[in-house]
Amino acid sequence: MQNLLQPGAAVTASSSSLSRAQLRRTSRVSVRASASSTSAPRRETDPRKRVVITGMGLVSVFGNDVDAYYARLLAGESGVGAIDRFDASGFPTRFAAQIRGFSSEGYVDGKLDRRLDDCHRYALVAAKKALESAGLAPDSNAMDKIDKERAGVVVGSGMGGIRAFSDGVENLVTKGCRKISPFCIPHAITNTGSAMVAMDAAVGFRGPNYSISTACATSNHCFHNAADQIRLGRADVMVAGGAEAAIVPIGLGGFVACRALSQRNDDPGTASRPWDRDRDGFVMGEGAGILVMESLEHAMKRDAPIIAEYLGGAVNSDAHHMTDPRPDGSGVSACIKRSLEEAGVAPEEVNYINAHATSTLAGDLAEVKALKQVFRDTSEIKLNSTKSMVGHCLGAAGGLEAIATIKAITTGWVHPTINQFNPEPALDQFNTVRNVKQQHEVHVGISNSFGFGGHNSVVVFAPFKP
Repeated sequence: MQNLLQPGAAVTASSSSLSRAQLRRTSRVSVRASASSTSAPRRETDPRKRVVITGMGLVSVFGNDVDAYYARLLAGESGVGAIDRFDASGFPTRFAAQIRGFSSEGYVDGKLDRRLDDCHRYALVAAKKALESAGLAPDSNAMDKIDKERAGVVVGSGMGGIRAFSDGVENLVTKGCRKISPFCIPHAITNTGSAMVAMDAAVGFRGPNYSISTACATSNHCFHNAADQIRLGRADVMVAGGAEAAIVPIGLGGFVACRALSQRNDDPGTASRPWDRDRDGFVMGEGAGILVMESLEHAMKRDAPIIAEYLGGAVNSDAHHMTDPRPDGSGVSACIKRSLEEAGVAPEEVNYINAHATSTLAGDLAEVKALKQVFRDTSEIKLNSTKSMVGHCLGAAGGLEAIATIKAITTGWVHPTINQFNPEPALDQFNTVRNVKQQHEVHVGISNSFGFGGHNSVVVFAPFKP
């Protein structure tokens, strides 16, 4: 109502000589204009405020190459298997989408590499790969020309360096405080990823730099905030996304205690089964997903490779429960609507949704209810879940899923949702890309991420059109 009342108040203040009938007519015109603008959203046209994606980098259970990662998603592979990083035999859940054979060689200094928590190693490698993809390789002429005061980093994590902190606690208990590593706290806190990326001698970005931690909604929050820095004129280029490495005993045990994890130990490859009636919880994953985001003006000036466009996003809160979403999906639907409003997109323009869809009993259905409240006609929409293959990567989930969304846009193929054996009836009106990839020209795609605490975040991407 405020948007309608304020213009009316302005008319009254500046036109005291108008009759009441004239004021009523003016008010009706204002209401009609407002309704018209709502039904016909407009996208950003200012090249200083249009935000484009010029680089992507990741670390995943399918490796560290974006194209190879998406090829394995399209193939419908499962990255889930038995945990062998530590002895998980005493846990009711003994599997995860664990990264194996990771190497940061060529991206992280050897001494630093030995000290860092995996979470921050993943962030550094993914960020540098994203910068390479954007034509901003270390020591390149293009990187040298970047105004470092107007280049920033927003990389978040849901749990930060949990192994570093856990090791510190273990040393405290078993050996005493003098045996705690001096890096315990610096490498445990969630802002270390952003700090390390900026401090790297090959990067040196001195613009906006901070970390966001909103559990599993973290990466999308980072994208949303990074775009705001650009649109507010505070930065030309931002490195944004999330990283996570919580497959450690305390991480696994903590989620077991929440009764959140699948216990399908006899067949872990089929354990992550979003929207399937026999799902029994999510599967832990890990990794990092990072985007390079720039103003269109800046990207064009340096002749950057423009991959896709970030149209907008939104964040809000369920304000309902620590771990469960609102059953009616109202918080999520409000977030989706706001993201489309900011993006200048009508609901009927969206034809691809990368869902949060974690394979939990309550969360999967609440998201579907929310989608039905926003999208009346779903006949053209492809809906899928990346987590069915790579597990739930917590704070990094949105980063890896944003990359999957952008690859769907650029390749014309959407990956399957695997392990769809006995779908929920509530999904009848949706095409969930069941078990096999599908060809699809994406006009507008959204990526949903929701986190413990009721944090909701949605981002909107589309093919870049000059």
